[in-house]
Amino acid sequence: MSYVSKYLQPGETVAYETRIHWIVYWRAVIAIVLAAAAFRVSQLHMDDALVTIFRGLAVLLAAAAVFEWLRAEIKRATTELAVTDRRIIFKTGLIRRHTYEMNRSKIESVVVDQGIAGRICDFGTVIIKGTGGGIEPLHGIDRPLQFRSYVTAG
Repeated sequence: MSYVSKYLQPGETVAYETRIHWIVYWRAVIAIVLAAAAFRVSQLHMDDALVTIFRGLAVLLAAAAVFEWLRAEIKRATTELAVTDRRIIFKTGLIRRHTYEMNRSKIESVVVDQGIAGRICDFGTVIIKGTGGGIEPLHGIDRPLQFRSYVTAG
């Protein structure tokens, strides 16, 4: 059971849910591409010392890719972002949980920041500003403009 569905108030309904975009895997993808390149270079005809260095580099990069993939998977699986008919709910964390909640009536503005890659792949940073403060930037949100539409529709 998700955090959002577990902690809904009586009569509260979820209007929209989103998550972290798949782009969080970019470090793992780059590391595995570099590992494959290093391994391929090690297959070229060169002296044994260079072959050992490039194969060692390939192993290290492959290990880094696995680590980064797991880190991204945990981040993506443990981050929830929802708009209900009453509030905005953001939760992240596996062991150490971090949550933000803001009543929709207290929202003054919603800022969406997307670079070129974000526009192409439809991800971005969302900042919700409310009366007396705001939620810190939420980076890598999937479909941020659609999220903003649900926040401002209420």
